[in-house]
Amino acid sequence: MIEIRNLSKSFGSNLVWEDISFKIAEGETVAIIGRSGCGKSVLVKHLNALIYPDSGEVIIDDKNIFELEYVELRKMRQRFGVLFQGSALFDSLNTAENIAFPLHYFSDLTDKEISEKVEEALEMVNLAGTGDRSPAELSGGMRRRVALARATILQPDFLIYDEPTSGLDPQTSEEINQLIIYMAENLNITSIVVTHDIHSVLKIADNVVFLENKGLCWYGTVEEMRESDNKELMDFITASEYKI
Repeated sequence: MIEIRNLSKSFGSNLVWEDISFKIAEGETVAIIGRSGCGKSVLVKHLNALIYPDSGEVIIDDKNIFELEYVELRKMRQRFGVLFQGSALFDSLNTAENIAFPLHYFSDLTDKEISEKVEEALEMVNLAGTGDRSPAELSGGMRRRVALARATILQPDFLIYDEPTSGLDPQTSEEINQLIIYMAENLNITSIVVTHDIHSVLKIADNVVFLENKGLCWYGTVEEMRESDNKELMDFITASEYKI
């Protein structure tokens, strides 16, 4: 479980948000939504202490991660995988090498064992046989799936998705949504999804965090979101041109 307690963050005189508190249960998928600039990405960077708050705590395994010593913090960060919005693949490496990259740095596996794990990862994201292709030869959706295979290759406990369907067509977005569901259900990964895509939220999420007015404006289940009378939340959903 990840517990966020009374988290506040400013950059200089610019308050991003304050007094944010919510919990993410083991195996849960939580969607973090809100307009551009509301601090969604800043919030998720606190979850693995890439950014430190002005005040508040993030508790993982009964420990405040902002109080961990370097070695323990490094081990904790290795429990997180990240799917970056632009996929962030290395152009100089082929598909297999991109996926294998974390294993070379954070495991003691042999080259043969790494190759086997990479093939398994490619099959999991429906890209078997593409290991020798460069990122430039892949479509946007395929690059996103390669990045997802890389993000899960170390079998993380937590997986952060940064706008996983951004820039993708509806069919490819649906394929990514299905993979997010598969990861949560079959790998027991706790998923944190930053997104503007309300369709994806309804498809994949258990709970929703809505940031607005420099704070946590609304938090609840997807079913509660469907029935909510929170004006700011409904205005945000209406502006997305999606009806719930």
